[in-house]
Amino acid sequence: MTDPTQRFADTHGAGTLRKLGRTGVLVEPVSLGGEGILRTTAQSAEAVPMIVEALRLGVRYCDTAPAYAQSQDYYGEAFRAAGPGARGRVFLASKTHARDRDGALRLLDASLRKLGTDHLDLWQLHDLRAPEELDQIFDKGGAIEAVERARADGRVRFVGITGHHDPAILVEAMRRYDLDTVLCAINPADPRRMPFLTTVVAEARRRDIGVIGMKVMAAGRLLHDRAASPEELIRYAASWADTVIIGCSSVAEVRANLEAGRRFTPMPEAEQRALEARIAPVAGRYDTFKA
Repeated sequence: MTDPTQRFADTHGAGTLRKLGRTGVLVEPVSLGGEGILRTTAQSAEAVPMIVEALRLGVRYCDTAPAYAQSQDYYGEAFRAAGPGARGRVFLASKTHARDRDGALRLLDASLRKLGTDHLDLWQLHDLRAPEELDQIFDKGGAIEAVERARADGRVRFVGITGHHDPAILVEAMRRYDLDTVLCAINPADPRRMPFLTTVVAEARRRDIGVIGMKVMAAGRLLHDRAASPEELIRYAASWADTVIIGCSSVAEVRANLEAGRRFTPMPEAEQRALEARIAPVAGRYDTFKA
């Protein structure tokens, strides 16, 4: 693997902003994920203050999805609580798990309503897993028609894909359509099998597609096992991605993760290989989301 830190080492100082691929949007190394406490129901008393604190701290990119329980509702409530202009200060990303045009458009309109906004900055085709899904999305009446309609009428600015199951599916999607972003799994267990870094991320870089990292802490398993520190995992993933999204469970986690991102320095290749080697004997615990 080549050293990805060279991609921004000369043009971005430590902890500074970087472009989200061809979108040109400036993002921080760490962004707010849509899961954690946000992937719940009836917990707005805990979830909304967490989002409000992230907004107060200047988070730039916020992630959510219709599939994440009441995540979108919590965001909508938080934008209202944070006051006028709060929504406009963030790059807001949501998703559609519908593979057909009409179903995707229904989900989009529901997302806009719940989030309290007239547009998404990024709309992503969510959790791509199989060739049959791609065929449906890109065939007549597929979700890609919803994407194009929504971009034309201003409901959506940019389009992306997400997946953590099979890197080959994401690579094929990038070949089929002119995408703006890809959201994929990035953590030091990646090289063990079906790697995303040498396939999906490499293809995205060739096409100037923005890269967003997820599963950075393997749903917390890497931290629970004390296999690596949060800062190590953030440095590793953010050395490959333009930004990494992390689901949080508390205000304290939001503060800690954003601060770690703002202290970010690129992880050199030798340090990455050492971290991967340390994780390798138990890497199977941290890539269970793959096919």
